Amino acid sequence: MKIIQLTDTHLMPSGVLVQGVDPERQLRAAVADIIDKHADADLGVITGDLCNNGDSEAYALLKDILAPVPFEMRLMLGNHDGRPEFVAAFADYPRDGNGFIQSFLDTDCGRLLFLDSHERGFIGGAYCDKRMAWLDAALAGAGDAPVTVFIHHPPMDCGIAHFDRIGMHDDGRLMRRLAAHAPGVRHIAFGHIHMPLAGTSAEGIAFSSGQACAHRFITDISKPDPLWTRGNPCYRVIMLDERGLRAYGAEVGEVASGRAAPCAGP
Repeated sequence: MKIIQLTDTHLMPSGVLVQGVDPERQLRAAVADIIDKHADADLGVITGDLCNNGDSEAYALLKDILAPVPFEMRLMLGNHDGRPEFVAAFADYPRDGNGFIQSFLDTDCGRLLFLDSHERGFIGGAYCDKRMAWLDAALAGAGDAPVTVFIHHPPMDCGIAHFDRIGMHDDGRLMRRLAAHAPGVRHIAFGHIHMPLAGTSAEGIAFSSGQACAHRFITDISKPDPLWTRGNPCYRVIMLDERGLRAYGAEVGEVASGRAAPCAGP
Protein backbone atom coordinates (compact mmCIF):
# COMPACT_ATOMS: atom_id res chain seq x y z
CA MET A 1 0.00 0.00 0.00
CA LYS A 2 1.31 3.44 -0.95
CA ILE A 3 0.27 6.36 1.27
CA ILE A 4 1.21 9.99 0.59
CA GLN A 5 1.59 12.11 3.73
CA LEU A 6 1.50 15.89 3.65
CA THR A 7 1.55 17.91 6.84
CA ASP A 8 1.33 21.47 8.14
CA THR A 9 0.16 23.06 4.92
CA HIS A 10 -1.02 26.21 6.79
CA LEU A 11 -3.11 27.56 3.93
CA MET A 12 -4.11 31.22 3.94
CA PRO A 13 -6.35 33.10 1.52
CA SER A 14 -4.67 33.35 -1.84
CA GLY A 15 -1.58 35.58 -1.87
CA VAL A 16 -1.13 35.81 1.91
CA LEU A 17 2.27 34.69 3.25
CA VAL A 18 3.08 32.90 6.51
CA GLN A 19 6.60 33.39 7.93
CA GLY A 20 7.74 34.60 4.51
CA VAL A 21 6.35 31.54 2.69
CA ASP A 22 3.39 31.33 0.28
CA PRO A 23 1.56 28.22 1.54
CA GLU A 24 -0.75 28.06 -1.48
CA ARG A 25 2.21 27.99 -3.87
CA GLN A 26 3.93 25.32 -1.75
CA LEU A 27 0.90 23.05 -1.63
CA ARG A 28 0.00 23.45 -5.30
CA ALA A 29 3.56 22.47 -6.25
CA ALA A 30 3.50 19.47 -3.92
CA VAL A 31 0.14 18.26 -5.20
CA ALA A 32 1.23 18.64 -8.84
CA ASP A 33 4.36 16.59 -8.11
CA ILE A 34 2.33 13.92 -6.30
CA ILE A 35 -0.13 13.62 -9.18
CA ASP A 36 2.75 13.41 -11.67
CA LYS A 37 4.79 10.79 -9.77
CA HIS A 38 2.36 9.00 -7.46
CA ALA A 39 -1.03 8.87 -9.14
CA ASP A 40 -0.98 5.16 -8.27
CA ALA A 41 -1.09 5.88 -4.52
CA ASP A 42 -3.82 4.18 -2.55
CA LEU A 43 -4.38 7.00 -0.06
CA GLY A 44 -3.32 10.52 0.84
CA VAL A 45 -3.20 11.93 4.38
CA ILE A 46 -2.69 15.51 5.55
CA THR A 47 -1.79 15.35 9.24
CA GLY A 48 -3.19 18.64 10.42
CA ASP A 49 -2.75 22.38 10.38
CA LEU A 50 -4.51 22.33 7.05
CA CYS A 51 -5.06 26.09 7.32
CA ASN A 52 -3.19 28.69 9.33
CA ASN A 53 -6.19 30.46 10.86
CA GLY A 54 -8.99 27.95 10.32
CA ASP A 55 -10.92 30.35 8.09
CA SER A 56 -13.56 29.42 5.52
CA GLU A 57 -11.76 31.01 2.57
CA ALA A 58 -8.65 28.92 3.20
CA TYR A 59 -10.67 25.69 3.42
CA ALA A 60 -12.34 26.53 0.12
CA LEU A 61 -8.88 27.00 -1.37
CA LEU A 62 -7.78 23.64 0.06
CA LYS A 63 -10.76 21.95 -1.55
CA ASP A 64 -9.85 23.49 -4.90
CA ILE A 65 -6.18 22.45 -4.68
CA LEU A 66 -7.03 18.86 -3.77
CA ALA A 67 -9.77 18.44 -6.39
CA PRO A 68 -7.47 16.86 -9.06
CA VAL A 69 -5.98 14.26 -6.68
CA PRO A 70 -6.99 10.85 -8.11
CA PHE A 71 -7.04 8.91 -4.83
CA GLU A 72 -8.84 9.17 -1.50
CA MET A 73 -7.63 11.83 0.94
CA ARG A 74 -7.97 11.74 4.73
CA LEU A 75 -7.72 15.23 6.21
CA MET A 76 -6.93 15.78 9.87
CA LEU A 77 -7.19 18.77 12.19
CA GLY A 78 -4.32 20.51 13.97
CA ASN A 79 -4.25 23.36 16.45
CA HIS A 80 -4.41 26.01 13.70
CA ASP A 81 -7.59 24.54 12.24
CA GLY A 82 -11.24 25.23 13.02
CA ARG A 83 -13.60 22.28 13.34
CA PRO A 84 -16.85 24.14 12.44
CA GLU A 85 -15.23 25.82 9.45
CA PHE A 86 -13.74 22.53 8.27
CA VAL A 87 -17.07 20.72 8.56
CA ALA A 88 -18.83 23.48 6.63
CA ALA A 89 -16.34 23.12 3.77
CA PHE A 90 -16.11 19.31 3.86
CA ALA A 91 -19.64 18.41 4.92
CA ASP A 92 -19.46 14.78 3.76
CA TYR A 93 -16.11 14.08 5.37
CA PRO A 94 -16.04 11.11 7.81
CA ARG A 95 -16.25 11.93 11.51
CA ASP A 96 -17.22 10.06 14.63
CA GLY A 97 -20.56 10.13 16.44
CA ASN A 98 -19.49 13.13 18.54
CA GLY A 99 -18.40 15.23 15.57
CA PHE A 100 -14.66 14.70 15.95
CA ILE A 101 -12.73 14.40 12.70
CA GLN A 102 -11.52 10.88 13.26
CA SER A 103 -12.04 7.64 11.37
CA PHE A 104 -10.41 4.36 10.47
CA LEU A 105 -9.65 2.45 7.29
CA ASP A 106 -9.16 -1.31 7.07
CA THR A 107 -6.44 -2.52 4.70
CA ASP A 108 -4.57 -5.73 3.91
CA CYS A 109 -1.88 -4.47 6.30
CA GLY A 110 -4.16 -3.76 9.22
CA ARG A 111 -6.34 -0.90 10.37
CA LEU A 112 -5.27 2.71 9.84
CA LEU A 113 -6.45 5.11 12.55
CA PHE A 114 -6.88 8.85 11.92
CA LEU A 115 -7.18 10.64 15.27
CA ASP A 116 -8.45 14.13 16.09
CA SER A 117 -6.22 15.93 18.62
CA HIS A 118 -7.59 19.44 17.92
CA GLU A 119 -8.95 21.35 20.91
CA ARG A 120 -10.31 24.85 20.37
CA GLY A 121 -8.14 27.43 22.12
CA PHE A 122 -5.20 25.04 22.64
CA ILE A 123 -1.87 25.19 20.82
CA GLY A 124 -1.13 21.72 22.11
CA GLY A 125 -3.34 18.70 21.59
CA ALA A 126 -6.04 16.98 23.61
CA TYR A 127 -7.73 13.60 23.56
CA CYS A 128 -10.82 13.60 25.75
CA ASP A 129 -12.93 10.77 27.18
CA LYS A 130 -15.32 10.80 24.21
CA ARG A 131 -12.47 10.47 21.75
CA MET A 132 -10.88 7.77 23.89
CA ALA A 133 -14.12 5.77 23.89
CA TRP A 134 -14.15 5.90 20.09
CA LEU A 135 -10.51 4.74 20.04
CA ASP A 136 -11.31 1.85 22.39
CA ALA A 137 -13.96 0.63 19.96
CA ALA A 138 -11.71 1.16 16.92
CA LEU A 139 -8.89 -0.83 18.52
CA ALA A 140 -11.27 -3.58 19.66
CA GLY A 141 -12.41 -4.06 16.06
CA ALA A 142 -8.96 -3.85 14.49
CA GLY A 143 -8.29 -7.58 14.29
CA ASP A 144 -4.97 -9.36 14.79
CA ALA A 145 -2.71 -7.09 12.71
CA PRO A 146 -0.92 -4.07 14.24
CA VAL A 147 -2.60 -0.70 13.74
CA THR A 148 -0.99 2.34 12.11
CA VAL A 149 -1.83 5.73 13.62
CA PHE A 150 -2.00 9.18 12.04
CA ILE A 151 -2.43 12.25 14.26
CA HIS A 152 -1.40 15.91 14.26
CA HIS A 153 0.13 16.30 17.71
CA PRO A 154 2.85 13.84 18.70
CA PRO A 155 1.45 11.89 21.66
CA MET A 156 4.91 11.43 23.15
CA ASP A 157 7.64 13.81 24.32
CA CYS A 158 9.70 14.72 21.27
CA GLY A 159 12.54 16.29 23.27
CA ILE A 160 12.27 19.64 21.45
CA ALA A 161 12.37 22.69 23.72
CA HIS A 162 9.92 24.75 21.65
CA PHE A 163 7.25 22.05 22.09
CA ASP A 164 7.71 21.38 25.80
CA ARG A 165 4.41 23.11 26.63
CA ILE A 166 2.52 22.62 23.38
CA GLY A 167 2.57 18.87 22.85
CA MET A 168 -0.24 16.52 23.80
CA HIS A 169 -1.87 17.59 27.07
CA ASP A 170 -2.86 14.14 28.33
CA ASP A 171 -0.05 12.99 30.66
CA GLY A 172 0.74 10.09 28.34
CA ARG A 173 -2.77 8.61 28.43
CA LEU A 174 -3.07 8.09 24.66
CA MET A 175 0.31 6.39 24.43
CA ARG A 176 -0.56 4.06 27.29
CA ARG A 177 -3.79 3.07 25.56
CA LEU A 178 -2.02 2.41 22.26
CA ALA A 179 0.73 0.44 24.00
CA ALA A 180 -1.94 -1.79 25.61
CA HIS A 181 -3.27 -2.87 22.20
CA ALA A 182 -2.20 -6.52 22.12
CA PRO A 183 -1.55 -6.88 18.34
CA GLY A 184 0.69 -3.80 18.56
CA VAL A 185 1.13 -0.43 16.87
CA ARG A 186 3.20 -0.53 13.71
CA HIS A 187 3.88 3.22 13.58
CA ILE A 188 2.62 6.65 14.63
CA ALA A 189 2.92 9.35 11.96
CA PHE A 190 2.31 12.98 12.90
CA GLY A 191 3.00 16.64 12.09
CA HIS A 192 2.99 19.75 14.32
CA ILE A 193 6.75 20.04 14.87
CA HIS A 194 7.62 21.40 11.40
CA MET A 195 10.78 19.30 11.11
CA PRO A 196 11.59 15.65 10.32
CA LEU A 197 11.95 13.35 13.32
CA ALA A 198 12.04 9.58 13.81
CA GLY A 199 12.28 7.56 17.00
CA THR A 200 10.92 4.91 19.31
CA SER A 201 8.83 5.75 22.36
CA ALA A 202 9.49 4.53 25.88
CA GLU A 203 6.75 1.96 25.23
CA GLY A 204 8.66 0.64 22.21
CA ILE A 205 6.41 2.19 19.54
CA ALA A 206 8.06 3.57 16.40
CA PHE A 207 7.10 7.11 15.37
CA SER A 208 8.04 9.79 12.88
CA SER A 209 6.99 13.22 11.67
CA GLY A 210 6.71 14.60 8.19
CA GLN A 211 8.42 17.86 7.19
CA ALA A 212 6.05 20.81 7.01
CA CYS A 213 4.99 21.60 3.45
CA ALA A 214 4.89 25.33 4.23
CA HIS A 215 7.32 27.12 6.58
CA ARG A 216 9.57 24.97 8.73
CA PHE A 217 12.01 25.29 11.61
CA ILE A 218 15.76 25.32 11.36
CA THR A 219 16.47 22.28 13.54
CA ASP A 220 17.60 23.31 17.00
CA ILE A 221 16.13 21.08 19.66
CA SER A 222 17.49 23.08 22.62
CA LYS A 223 16.09 26.55 21.84
CA PRO A 224 12.57 27.51 22.93
CA ASP A 225 12.62 30.18 20.19
CA PRO A 226 13.98 28.47 17.02
CA LEU A 227 14.15 30.22 13.68
CA TRP A 228 11.69 29.77 10.85
CA THR A 229 12.97 29.15 7.35
CA ARG A 230 11.78 28.57 3.80
CA GLY A 231 12.32 25.36 1.85
CA ASN A 232 11.10 23.29 -1.04
CA PRO A 233 7.54 21.95 -0.92
CA CYS A 234 7.68 18.43 0.46
CA TYR A 235 5.73 15.31 1.35
CA ARG A 236 6.38 11.69 2.32
CA VAL A 237 5.79 8.43 0.51
CA ILE A 238 4.84 5.74 3.04
CA MET A 239 4.96 2.13 1.91
CA LEU A 240 2.98 -0.33 4.00
CA ASP A 241 3.18 -4.01 3.07
CA GLU A 242 4.23 -7.46 4.25
CA ARG A 243 7.73 -6.11 4.97
CA GLY A 244 6.41 -3.50 7.39
CA LEU A 245 6.37 0.29 7.01
CA ARG A 246 8.87 2.59 5.33
CA ALA A 247 8.63 6.39 4.96
CA TYR A 248 10.54 8.28 2.26
CA GLY A 249 10.92 12.05 2.20
CA ALA A 250 10.34 13.85 -1.10
CA GLU A 251 11.06 17.47 -2.07
CA VAL A 252 9.76 19.37 -5.07
CA GLY A 253 12.23 21.42 -7.09
CA GLU A 254 15.50 19.73 -6.21
CA VAL A 255 18.27 20.42 -8.76
CA ALA A 256 20.02 17.30 -10.07
CA SER A 257 23.83 17.30 -9.99
CA GLY A 258 24.37 13.96 -11.72
CA ARG A 259 23.07 10.41 -11.97
CA ALA A 260 24.20 7.40 -9.97
CA ALA A 261 25.16 4.35 -12.01
CA PRO A 262 23.37 1.05 -11.28
CA CYS A 263 25.20 -0.99 -8.65
CA ALA A 264 25.62 -4.70 -9.37
CA GLY A 265 26.64 -5.55 -5.81
CA PRO A 266 27.19 -7.40 -3.59
